[in-house]
Amino acid sequence: MSIFSLPRTIAGRNLYGTLLLLTAMLVSISTKAEMTRHSDLVFARTDSRDLLLDLYLPEGVEQPPLIVWLHGGVWRFGSKADIEILDIVAAGFAVASVDFRNSGDAIFPAQIHDIKAAIRYLRGNAANYGYAATKIAVWGYSSGGHLAALAGTSNGNALLEGTLGDYLQLGSDVQAIVDYSGPTNLHTILHQSTAHGVSVRASGMQDLLGKAVEDPLIQDMVTLASPALQVTSTSPPLLIMHGVQDNQVPINQSIELQRAYEKAGRHVETEWIVEAQHTSGEYFSSPYLEQVADFLHRVL
Repeated sequence: MSIFSLPRTIAGRNLYGTLLLLTAMLVSISTKAEMTRHSDLVFARTDSRDLLLDLYLPEGVEQPPLIVWLHGGVWRFGSKADIEILDIVAAGFAVASVDFRNSGDAIFPAQIHDIKAAIRYLRGNAANYGYAATKIAVWGYSSGGHLAALAGTSNGNALLEGTLGDYLQLGSDVQAIVDYSGPTNLHTILHQSTAHGVSVRASGMQDLLGKAVEDPLIQDMVTLASPALQVTSTSPPLLIMHGVQDNQVPINQSIELQRAYEKAGRHVETEWIVEAQHTSGEYFSSPYLEQVADFLHRVL
């Protein structure tokens, strides 16, 4: 049986219906026992709050690669509790699920500053927890996919580094990116979107950026917040997954990022899921988690 044969319950996703509810109850105790969880680790402090992450470690694996997981939620909602990839720990990966300030707490680039502070903290504490400091991937879904792609493509960009945390002497670079259905060019997304997509993303981006995305005063910020426009000749290997039927984040966004990678001569792999919409549970089912695990084992 595949290590991913029993998909996890995915709140708000109806694709598997009753089957998901049943299989979630059947996830074995042994699988849970094979990981160690460290909860609410403080990786940095802002003026208003502690920033926390949860760390999941596979038992019996020496120096596993580390995945930094970023939740979705239109940049407004969500927390580190919204993690849908824990089955991948059984494939020999450590996973850190990171809280970052949502747009109601602070506008961009606060989110990337938080994420990069988390990566520096995780790199600085690798020896304490036993994962590999030189094999770090960042993975996100929806708005989390946007932030994952931006955190990875902006390796070394001082404008997005921030000054949070106690590990400023360490780099926040990552060695791989997995982007599930993330916006990649905030200049073009609304022109490519359905009416429903515009209704969701226009207000979401305005909350993120502090002004409407079309505002001439923030065009430099819009560019800075667009992963497809941050790709360089050193951007890390990238895996993109996107549903062809996505009516919230058009697949054109992922195609733009793919083409930017190809133009820069960088390693990029894609998976276009023909029937999948934006919230389809397929992304976290066995075949696609196996594909992510294979990609990360190859490039890290």
